[in-house]
Amino acid sequence: MAEQSTDQFFKDKVLGHPSGLFVLFFTEMWERFSYYGMRAILVIFLTGSLLGDNPGWEWTSSAALSLLGTYAMLVYLTPLLGGWLADNKIGYRMAVVIGALLMTIGHASMAIETPTFLYIGIAFLIIGNGFFKPNMTSIISKMYEGHDEKKDGAYNIFYMGVNAGAFIGIMLCGWVGEKIGWSYGFGLAGVFMLLGMLQFYFAQPLFGKLGDKPVKTKAAIKGNNDESVSTVKLNHFSILDYVLIAVFTISAIIFIINDPLSKIGDIQTFNFTVAGLSDSLFFALLAAISFILLLIIRIPRYVAIERDRMIAFAIFCLFTIFFWAAFEQAAGSLPIYTRDFTNRILEGNAATTFKVIDLIVTVVPLGIITYVLLSLFRQTFKRIGLSNIILGCSFIIVWAIVLYKLFVEYQSTETEVPITWFAILNSLFIIMFAPLFTKWWDSKYNPPASVKYFLGLLLLGLGFGFLAFGAKDVPAGAQTASLSMAWLVLAYLFHTLGELCLSPMGLSYLSKLIPARMVAFMFGVYYLAIAIGNKLAHYIGGDIEKITKEYSLSTFFLIFTLIPIVLGLVSLVLHPLLKRLMHGVR
Repeated sequence: MAEQSTDQFFKDKVLGHPSGLFVLFFTEMWERFSYYGMRAILVIFLTGSLLGDNPGWEWTSSAALSLLGTYAMLVYLTPLLGGWLADNKIGYRMAVVIGALLMTIGHASMAIETPTFLYIGIAFLIIGNGFFKPNMTSIISKMYEGHDEKKDGAYNIFYMGVNAGAFIGIMLCGWVGEKIGWSYGFGLAGVFMLLGMLQFYFAQPLFGKLGDKPVKTKAAIKGNNDESVSTVKLNHFSILDYVLIAVFTISAIIFIINDPLSKIGDIQTFNFTVAGLSDSLFFALLAAISFILLLIIRIPRYVAIERDRMIAFAIFCLFTIFFWAAFEQAAGSLPIYTRDFTNRILEGNAATTFKVIDLIVTVVPLGIITYVLLSLFRQTFKRIGLSNIILGCSFIIVWAIVLYKLFVEYQSTETEVPITWFAILNSLFIIMFAPLFTKWWDSKYNPPASVKYFLGLLLLGLGFGFLAFGAKDVPAGAQTASLSMAWLVLAYLFHTLGELCLSPMGLSYLSKLIPARMVAFMFGVYYLAIAIGNKLAHYIGGDIEKITKEYSLSTFFLIFTLIPIVLGLVSLVLHPLLKRLMHGVR
């Protein structure tokens, strides 16, 4: 039945896949363009000098990263609610449109460049992301029902759109924000979010009833409520479970709100200390303890195999927290390091070489994506002409900015590499190396989970090791230095290789280890782990000025070198235990 209902989507193919997939590809690409484009300039703008041609707000790194951390944390939590609303109330397609519209308003608000509109904008981005993020992949999943052999290829194409959007967004919003004006950078993110939403909205004829508002039949409702047909012993939530969930939720919300309030506006919500801990740290610790207790109490109540597999997945989630806590320095402390401690001025042959490299890495990916765009036009222009025209206009704007950027850069004899340019290396390296890792994982040499986590954490730590080594001669208290850009390039390379080892593992092992009836709960646990990692990243990263002043810049990066490597070795040591807990799952 599923095969018949989805065959219609395979009538108009682009590169062997339904044309609707490529509408989703470009919609996701513009959303990632806006997300990563805005994020690339946020910290640089907030911590930038009040004086100069393109002034910032001169916030402390602690204040700026506290705001970024809370934003990044909530971005991973709101999709849990947005996904539920789409599943049960409004449908996937309407959720995507609502989310894109809210994010457009958010970017437009940030372009006004006042504190009030900054906070309003970030709130809209968080809520809009909750509607948008979980529902694009849900539409793909429904589109490919009955065509499971095509799903892997579909997701590979879709995630190329994710990386293409991140790449182009960081490059253009970063360059426009740094060279022309911050508000133009924030505004550009909003323009493409709006164009992405309109392109998706006017492409609805391609999707038929796919992703419409859900309609529950009486049979479905009866099936959902009929527990008598199930022989599985359910693990109902006890009163203690609910108490721990309440303590965790309240404590986490207080911490999430109080941390930026205290650092940005010096607003102390509770203004107390417990055993030397500030009110923010106290509630963070209380949230962590209550959640760990919840897992300790709930998981042993499952039957043996389920219990063991959930313990294994919980261990992987713990490694995930620390991986993202280090990896996400790319959005916080690394832009500050790039601006203040890296020599980005190139002259002569070095400047010429950079211009050639920049030309290649800009034009080649954009040319490939434009080819995909033209292929989509040929298949769908008669059915969704307006959507195609909007998408075409988007690319005309992109090419115009790219050509203007290249023209400006080629006019100057001295080149200053933009701070944000280095952030595109992550997406570039993913595009380059992802096919190799895919072949590795599909071969007989595919390593077990514990080894993948070891490799991911080891490579991540080595990336920071290059930065620590490069900064070894920078004295304590130094506010500027002129270090080689090579250290940053090596760091981003090793961080990306670590990401390719570890990042795809979480959802893969969630599907393999967790029974279907518990996927929602453990999916929430996994996303919570990433959210905590993001908040922890910027909570620690915000101390870059303090640690550099009291110790050294090298010490700051040494923290992110040693902790991941040690945890990677722990993962390796735990291999026999994890293998036993996974009960045959590879």
